[in-house]
Amino acid sequence: MRTCLKASYVIGFNGAGHELWQNGEVVFSGDRIEFVGRNFPGAVDRTVDYGHALICPGLIDLDALGDLDSTVLTLDNGNRLEMGRMWSEEYLERGPWETYTEEEERFKYRYAFTQLIRNGITTALPITSMYYRQWAEHYQEFANVAEIAIELGIRAYIGPAYMSGISYVRRDRSLGQFWDEARGLAGLDEALRFCRDFDGSGNGLIRGLLAPDRIETCTPALLERTAAASAELNAPVRLHCCQSVYEFEMVKRLRNTTPLGWLERTGLLNARAILPHGIYFSGHPQVSDPSADDWQRLTASEVSLVHCPAVFARSGGALNSFGRYRAAGINLGLGTDTWPPDLLHNMQIGLYIARVLEGDSTQTSTADMFNAATLGGAKALGRDDLGRLSAGALADIVVFDLKGAHLGPFFEPLKNLILAGRGSDCRASYIGGRCVMEDFQVGATDSAALQAQADRQFAKLMASHPSRAFGQPPLERIFHPVFPWAEAAGGC
Repeated sequence: MRTCLKASYVIGFNGAGHELWQNGEVVFSGDRIEFVGRNFPGAVDRTVDYGHALICPGLIDLDALGDLDSTVLTLDNGNRLEMGRMWSEEYLERGPWETYTEEEERFKYRYAFTQLIRNGITTALPITSMYYRQWAEHYQEFANVAEIAIELGIRAYIGPAYMSGISYVRRDRSLGQFWDEARGLAGLDEALRFCRDFDGSGNGLIRGLLAPDRIETCTPALLERTAAASAELNAPVRLHCCQSVYEFEMVKRLRNTTPLGWLERTGLLNARAILPHGIYFSGHPQVSDPSADDWQRLTASEVSLVHCPAVFARSGGALNSFGRYRAAGINLGLGTDTWPPDLLHNMQIGLYIARVLEGDSTQTSTADMFNAATLGGAKALGRDDLGRLSAGALADIVVFDLKGAHLGPFFEPLKNLILAGRGSDCRASYIGGRCVMEDFQVGATDSAALQAQADRQFAKLMASHPSRAFGQPPLERIFHPVFPWAEAAGGC
């Protein structure tokens, strides 16, 4: 079936960059786009006119929230050492356990993938937390994740995360590291089995991803074997790196080099590497190495950095700066990482923070942010058929409604959306030509039931925090309301 989508605005791709069509059309058949522009000369089987709307390429989330996000629990709730997002020595000695049942693990991905689709994200590299797990992720879990992704229709680069160690809080409140290299290597073996079994499944919706958890939780052998496997399978490696001063100093102490220096040494600093978040490296004023070695490593390599501005701004951190990295030729993509799973929200915050840090409005543009969420993400994945609307590209297409009063007086589609829009303005989504969302509804999803289950499951996660927290404080000492409860007036 040949389908024609129409709207008042279309963001097409001319071979060099995005361009804006007024009263445009996108025509596709099967999973491929045939035409972008006006007045398609051929016959079509179906036409959908979205009216005052923006048709654009599906957004690519390189660090997609795949969880019931626990990062939000840190908002004004004190140090993570005190609140159970880091294991205490007592918890480690008792033997860690899984917070969720297998069915609850399945549900968190169903919830997360549904939310990503609702926000105009068509390609996702999901990320989840490890602190509430017994250790890391496993093969069967991701066989379930692949099944859910295929059912909902989202394009997903996935594979079980693996690690050789974890940081914990000692009884004297210092930080220690617990290592189990055999478990990490076994996790890599499961990830490789998953990639071989599932890469290309769901008519290409599922692609294999190697996902060592964090650079500081991996041993040299684990990273070296990951690099070799990535080269053999031509699979991307997504590895959280340069995201904290603690990580930088720990890697330097353990490996006698910086995190980026260690990636270079292990063979991972290449075009298949996708690195969230790329903030703290040598030369940063908060780390102990004043050299420019890491900047030279970054600019000489072909790695992609994943900018996740919202999650860092929430705790007072920022990439310094987006315009500087882009001008140096570093490929930048975007990631949500936290709630809300909204790349428009991250484009807005990223734009504002970049301009504050750069001291003007000329180094980072609205186009730069949108390019990161589309073309930058596609380049990171080695794909020239994603992140653009052009003949021959995959029909990953989203439609943002432009009629919302919250957008204010209309003057330009993308500027209105990034200034005042939100991901939930996404009205329709087509992934590989399949309509996975229409009129703001994802398939046959029961939104109310989905949200009710998410609320119950999140309450269970919160209730598990005292068991891991240093000193096992009661729940009310871990999570604080913005203002104190007025108990005498019936507060709870």
